[in-house]
Amino acid sequence: MLLCLDEMVLQLKPRRVFINIGTNDLSDASVTIADLIARYEQIICRIEEEIPGVEITFMAYYPINYEAAEEGLKACLRIRTNERIREANDAVRAMAKRRAHRYIDVNAPLMDDQGRLRADFTIEGMHIKEAGYRAIWPLVRQAIMEA
Repeated sequence: MLLCLDEMVLQLKPRRVFINIGTNDLSDASVTIADLIARYEQIICRIEEEIPGVEITFMAYYPINYEAAEEGLKACLRIRTNERIREANDAVRAMAKRRAHRYIDVNAPLMDDQGRLRADFTIEGMHIKEAGYRAIWPLVRQAIMEA
């Protein structure tokens, strides 16, 4: 994203940005949570520098469901676990607080009783179907209205 930040954000000069980046890094065992946050913060710093006063809302990473995963994705989801996602979300939440921005977690409607992505909301254990996005839309809309 850093390479395309001009086109994706900066040239648009938005007043508000909702951001959820780095998800694919959670599937890479060589990327630590500290690495992920350092990259994330680099992007946020550029946005803040180029667009003074921008309101940034950090969004939580979505859960996964290993049991609902297609066989080809199981290796990836042994790395991108819900525990690692929770750790990343804690770090993103702390960064948002440190940088005086908002953090929203809209995951509750997505989760089953074990804290996994609901099987009926996932395509293959990781990506979310339209029904899942519809389930979180009221919370996203509320955050937009409050921002």
